[in-house]
Amino acid sequence: MAWLVKVKNSFSNSLDAIRTTTTSTKMYKKSHVVGVLAFEIAGLMSKILHLWQSLSDKNIVRLRSEATSLEGVRKIVSNDDNFLLGLACAEVVESLRIVAKSVSRLCKRSNDPSLQSFDCLFEEFADSGLDSHHWQWSLKDMDVKQKKMDRYVTLTASLYKEMDELSEVEHGLKKLLHCSDAEQLIKEKKIVDLQQKLFWQKQEVKYLKDTSLWSRRLDTVALMLARSLFTILARVKLVFGIGSTITLPRSLSVSATVYPSENSTNNCTFISGPLSMSSSPFEKQDHIQKFFESNSKLLVPPPTTLGAVALALHYSNLIIVIEKMIRSPQLVGIDARGDLYGMLPTSIRVSLRARLRGVGFSASDPVLAGEWREALGRILGWLSPLAHNMIKWQSERSFEQQNLTPKTHVLLLQTLYFANQSKTEAAITELLVGLNYIWRFEREMNAKALLELSNFNSNAYLQNSG
Repeated sequence: MAWLVKVKNSFSNSLDAIRTTTTSTKMYKKSHVVGVLAFEIAGLMSKILHLWQSLSDKNIVRLRSEATSLEGVRKIVSNDDNFLLGLACAEVVESLRIVAKSVSRLCKRSNDPSLQSFDCLFEEFADSGLDSHHWQWSLKDMDVKQKKMDRYVTLTASLYKEMDELSEVEHGLKKLLHCSDAEQLIKEKKIVDLQQKLFWQKQEVKYLKDTSLWSRRLDTVALMLARSLFTILARVKLVFGIGSTITLPRSLSVSATVYPSENSTNNCTFISGPLSMSSSPFEKQDHIQKFFESNSKLLVPPPTTLGAVALALHYSNLIIVIEKMIRSPQLVGIDARGDLYGMLPTSIRVSLRARLRGVGFSASDPVLAGEWREALGRILGWLSPLAHNMIKWQSERSFEQQNLTPKTHVLLLQTLYFANQSKTEAAITELLVGLNYIWRFEREMNAKALLELSNFNSNAYLQNSG
């Protein structure tokens, strides 16, 4: 009998241990969800989607036909297609590298050993094309995942908004409950309304938590992000013709690829100079060593460029100010001219003085003024887009810091960052010389008109007096 009791107790203890283990496992799995990390992950997903969309057939064709063929780019950046496409590729790869660093930090939180090693696996895939876990998706699978991630981003953004509103309702209710000045009946009605609103707000938040990233398992989400980055990197190598180890099925037509034909003659010249490239960034090879490092080096501006001397953004603002003054020279006062002159660096001031030396004080020739306006219009036609793109590019970086994705995408090669300093300054000096003439022409014409009006009024007064 004692033996039977002993066996019974032992069996009962075993069942309790199994129940405890099962319960703790369930609790662990339940607790290991994305939770508050949902908002950070939604930002990462948004950037990943933006990168993937930038590599679509349509955008790759546009890159070749529009971005690298801008007149300003050809004049003061480079007229070498291979060089420009290398810059475009390097910038995409750098954006991918930055996102991958954030995904790697997320993967470190995972329980999956392979995800914890994501950074090493991703670098290995970048350098050699080795995909030991077969994380790369096909284009068809990526399109399906893209729609899923897009839905997650939308739902998580709605969750953030609804949680913020829930917090406001709770704060409003708490404030009302502690308010003693309000009339009792009105206060009670407001309390009931707020309590009802609070109830439905909590239901909405609960629904969004269940359907958004908030309640997804961290391992599942991290794997989705990791596989997306593998697929995007494969796509980059495909469309830019890098390496021969990538097996992503090609859906592009010949016209949609951006790398130059192997049979094309390379008779273009660099304006800003090559970016320390010992060979073409599109050279076919079996293995590309230190892929991310080599692409990062391509983005280091040569010493002859505005980016190297940290003047790209300043010159962009300067050009935009000059553009506004050229459009309305009659509205430019003495103070505005002084402010503009204060924006000029020493190098432009010296060249401007040299150009204006010997120029007469009179600016009364309407033909010459018309010729200057036409010349200024031509210069602004190719220079102004690069200046505006520089401002857009800078604002897009601010968007990224806020985990937001810009609606437009400007590449660095389309800005003044890689523009040749001396050529850009020569163009700005020309704008200032022309602005000086048409400004003085407008002032002289206005003065002449006022003088004629004054004479007319004086004559009329004398005639009426007589």
